[in-house]
Amino acid sequence: MTALRVVQWATGTIGARSLRGVVEHPGLELAGVYVHSADKAGRDAGELCGLGAVGVTATRSVEDVLGSGADCVLYMPLLCDPDEVCLLLESGANVVTTRGEFHHPASMDPVVRKRVEAACERGGTSIHSTGSSPGFITEAVPLVLTSIARRLESATIDEYADLSRRPSPELLFGVMGFGSPPADFDERRLTHARTSFGPSLRLVAEALSLPLDSLEAGGELATARHRTRIAAGELAAGTVAAQRLTVTGMHAGRPLLRFRATWYCTTDLAPNWDLHDTGWHVSVDGDAPLEVTLRMPVPLDRMAAVSPSYTANRAVNAVPVVCAAEAGIRTTVDLPQITARLG
Repeated sequence: MTALRVVQWATGTIGARSLRGVVEHPGLELAGVYVHSADKAGRDAGELCGLGAVGVTATRSVEDVLGSGADCVLYMPLLCDPDEVCLLLESGANVVTTRGEFHHPASMDPVVRKRVEAACERGGTSIHSTGSSPGFITEAVPLVLTSIARRLESATIDEYADLSRRPSPELLFGVMGFGSPPADFDERRLTHARTSFGPSLRLVAEALSLPLDSLEAGGELATARHRTRIAAGELAAGTVAAQRLTVTGMHAGRPLLRFRATWYCTTDLAPNWDLHDTGWHVSVDGDAPLEVTLRMPVPLDRMAAVSPSYTANRAVNAVPVVCAAEAGIRTTVDLPQITARLG
């Protein structure tokens, strides 16, 4: 079997783990690496992902990527650029991305969707969004769990993340707003779940022939009861120490699908919250009810090093099925089950 040629686009936390996955995959061949920063350009790809030299040099040239003859590009930038995506698709390269813009085509900006679909048609290519969350836990797992049901009353996906040992002050304090007075917290963060996770819920609901009428989003905060030292710094008493984002898909006037993310830096909270270890809990209510807990059995001080695998690996494993798919924006429902090739 001929190896599929793959370009890794961007080598941040997730991209570097994805790059390693491509190099070590028995059915993939690294065709190139695109980087944004000048200090990474010209370096061997292996050096950028903790491996020895692999003989592929990182580039900042889009033309190099377009001319690489890649079967697929693993597109993992901080922000999605539709122009870049269309160039890649038109060049004949399929795209697998951990960006969330393509989970549910009908939820996309109609103008962008039309451009991307036209690029797929011209290039004979497909694009697929995936990852751990959204992706695996919001699409693959619910579809498997409901495959033994004939009636669904509701399904709730709870995500928990204990960030107390995450040594990332810029992320926790600067981006996520932990450690700030509740009055200063950007409330828009608590409703961004509608756009981040709503498309996945719509996809699953439509696959089950229970399309959503609307999406409702909101959230809540809890504060530290006492001054608390975490790996990223210090939380003053009374500042934001936990946040919960919720998006609910409504069908026929009642909640059908719900995704709820609870991220916390301490368990000593006001008010008290029911917290679980880092991972997911899925509850399905219907004629075949289920309660499933997926816990990440990783010490908290190693979580930052291990957790990128959950997102990056699914994207790498998706490459063969996306390359084999019909042209277009392909969702979890369109594609066969993603099976990892490990041997």
